[in-house]
Amino acid sequence: MNCELFIARRYLFSSQSRSVVNLIAGLSVAAVAMPVAAMIILLSVFNGFESLVKSMYSAFDADLTIIPRQGQTFAQGDLDTAALVRIPGVGALSYTLEQSALLEHGGRQATATVRGVDDAYTRVFTLDDAVSAGEWRVRLGDLERLVVGQSMAWMLGIRSLADADVTLYAVRRGSFSSLLPLENYTRRTEPVGGVYTLDLDTERTYVLSSLRLAQELFGYPGRASALVVRLDLGADAAGVRRVVAEAVGDDFRVRTRDELRASFYRIMTYEKWGIFFIALLVLVIASFSVVGALAMLIVEKRGDIATLRALGADTGLIRAVFRTEGFLICGLGAVVGIVLGVGASLVQQHFGLIEIPAETFLTKSYPVEFRFADLLAVLAAFAVVAVLLSGITVRSMLKNNE
Repeated sequence: MNCELFIARRYLFSSQSRSVVNLIAGLSVAAVAMPVAAMIILLSVFNGFESLVKSMYSAFDADLTIIPRQGQTFAQGDLDTAALVRIPGVGALSYTLEQSALLEHGGRQATATVRGVDDAYTRVFTLDDAVSAGEWRVRLGDLERLVVGQSMAWMLGIRSLADADVTLYAVRRGSFSSLLPLENYTRRTEPVGGVYTLDLDTERTYVLSSLRLAQELFGYPGRASALVVRLDLGADAAGVRRVVAEAVGDDFRVRTRDELRASFYRIMTYEKWGIFFIALLVLVIASFSVVGALAMLIVEKRGDIATLRALGADTGLIRAVFRTEGFLICGLGAVVGIVLGVGASLVQQHFGLIEIPAETFLTKSYPVEFRFADLLAVLAAFAVVAVLLSGITVRSMLKNNE
């Protein structure tokens, strides 16, 4: 053990040196530990909500989405699905057709995006867990059914699936006449067979139907607006995307899930690091207690400093002793904060002890996801703060006491 570490450790832990300075040093450890723990917990909670939101979007945003480069729809025969399925990493394909429509039930109206899906849609998306009432089936033989979001069901006044016929209105393609407005719309009345629960925006936006019903409603026989792709588990989305883009040609664009909501994910990243720097500012303010503890320790140990100088210690060694003292206080606080923060995050992540007081939320407890990279970021930022504060404090105090 080197000399400065030995002396610094004696100042901090010696049982024969109990004073107000030691009490302040202990409080400084606690003052440092709490912000460190809070940073880890905040980032873990944010990670949990981020993963929850991404999982909700993954129920309607495919791993890859193929859309026409021009226009809104394309003929289903324009894509060679047999060749696409043979591409390594491609797990399943499904055609969809999306258009806006007006929904009416019991005198209530609401606009929504009707997404028509084919029979292979369930191989791309798994919605069974999201269905809160009824079942996830948009077609029973020749019978058409709708699957609506819980918020949309509330807006339309649907209280029971036993009597939940919804009328859909879509603008008829072609000429528009102001003399006979009813002739400008295609109208279909279909029963609601299921209600799903996801995020509020998705529930209010999407109504699922069969692809056949959507094509008849919007006047697009044999056409689709997108081909959604599910990738095999562990497949490289970027690599498969390049191969699929080459296969479909220049008439189509291929986008990953992250590219579809690039602005949203970018905002979430900015929010996360905004929270990080706000918490870091709190940590910096809390770390000034270490400055006070070091300053008081230097004042209290003037006699020891004089003794060390008489024994031949130079200014560099004396500064190293008190810098090490500051590092020990910060290090001990960091260790305590890491234990508290990581422990609390892992307990909540695996056991969900703290519940959300809302019956309609997607999860019963606060979502938490601990990531080791966040711990490294917190430690790196705190190490910089500790080095700067300890170094500046020791240099200025010892300069005044020379």
